[in-house]
Amino acid sequence: MNSKNLVLNGIIAALYIAVTMLIQPFGFTAVQFRVSELFNHLIVFNKKYLYGIVLGVFLTNLLFSPMKGYDLIFGTGHSLLSLLITIFICKYVKNIWARLAINTIVFTLMMWLIALELKLAFGLPFLETYYTTAAGEFIVLLAGIPVMYALNKRINLAKAL
Repeated sequence: MNSKNLVLNGIIAALYIAVTMLIQPFGFTAVQFRVSELFNHLIVFNKKYLYGIVLGVFLTNLLFSPMKGYDLIFGTGHSLLSLLITIFICKYVKNIWARLAINTIVFTLMMWLIALELKLAFGLPFLETYYTTAAGEFIVLLAGIPVMYALNKRINLAKAL
């Protein structure tokens, strides 16, 4: 990884942390609106954004999560697995709107990991927790689609790294 990629991924990780802290505690509960999740959409423009996104999630969970151990495994794992699935699927999809929609669906469906985490950590009911966390993820990522699309029009995100 060259120094430009390292710096940009560091900035993405820092932005992820900062945006998460703006809406705390709604990033760590059964009803999650972690606005910083919109950074997950960066992956549809360039797979090299994976490092900054995962680092941001990891550091956020390490520093601020009330469920540190669980969140480091399940939260970071959720992001890493979802990003890798999106990277794999998007190899076959060229349309940016379709890629953004796919990313939204993948992250939403994969929220079962977060529901499992909350069940293990707090004994919350799995299905209800899955519905609430998945709904929050879906809303944030859906709202993030036009934001990231507009940002890409202004800054070519595919070539920024």
